[in-house]
Amino acid sequence: QVQLVESGGGLVQAGGSLRLSCAASKTTFSIVAMGWYRQPPGKQRELVATITYDGRTNFADSVKGRFTISRDNAKSTVALQMNSLKPEDTAVYYCNAYIIGGINSGDYWGQGTQVTVSS
Repeated sequence: QVQLVESGGGLVQAGGSLRLSCAASKTTFSIVAMGWYRQPPGKQRELVATITYDGRTNFADSVKGRFTISRDNAKSTVALQMNSLKPEDTAVYYCNAYIIGGINSGDYWGQGTQVTVSS
């Protein structure tokens, strides 16, 4: 099993910035991709950004140009830098890791961290 621990959420005014971090527990499994998803109030969970082991990134259209994602493979960490935040970015943000490891293969999730953007 792999555990993901997030940090960095909070309350910020529109136009401000926040940085989310996520660390995966030590594992012998291959972490193929890591990323962030979010669940706004009353809505379904949605993709924010992902990054593969070799650095390929994917962003939701709504955050392109405002958010960046980075990863440290040696430390099994991923970070999401969020700039020019908008009230519609308010959500619970979840760290995700896709792991290959035999019967343990699959998606793993953090506990979530609240991001609130005030207008």
